[in-house]
Amino acid sequence: MATNTTTQSQTAKAPFPPFQGETFPSQLFWLVICFVALYVLLSRVALPRLSHAIENRQSRIAGDLETASRLRNESEAAQASYEKALADARAKAQALASESQAKAAAEAEAQRKQLEDGLKAKLEAAEKQIASTKSAAMSNVRGIAVDTAGLIVERLTGKTPAKQSVERAVDAALH
Repeated sequence: MATNTTTQSQTAKAPFPPFQGETFPSQLFWLVICFVALYVLLSRVALPRLSHAIENRQSRIAGDLETASRLRNESEAAQASYEKALADARAKAQALASESQAKAAAEAEAQRKQLEDGLKAKLEAAEKQIASTKSAAMSNVRGIAVDTAGLIVERLTGKTPAKQSVERAVDAALH
């Protein structure tokens, strides 16, 4: 047990191995070997893989940007085409509407003219009928006036007047 305590006391007094001066040259040697090995490993294996991945990513990004630009141009062209087609459709619809309106106005005018002509013909026919009825009534009025005047004179005087004298009196009164 005594030896055990001496080794423990010696170990406890010994400094941390990397800080011991006699091990510096071997530590530096292994540091250089590890650094060179790590540098060679990184430059030959890891860095080419990383640069290849970065180049792939950049080319994919460039391709995606080019595709996006092409699609944007196609979209703008399609939108311009759509707007032109919409404007053409509006112009065509407006032309059809004005044509329909003009056609309807012409039809209405033709119907109005036809109705006016029909009404004018009916009015002329009615005026002719009224004139013929008036002339017939006027010819009957003379006969009725002659008869009535004869009856009135007979009642008033008690004598029947001569038909010719009553007709002359009625003709004088009518003119």
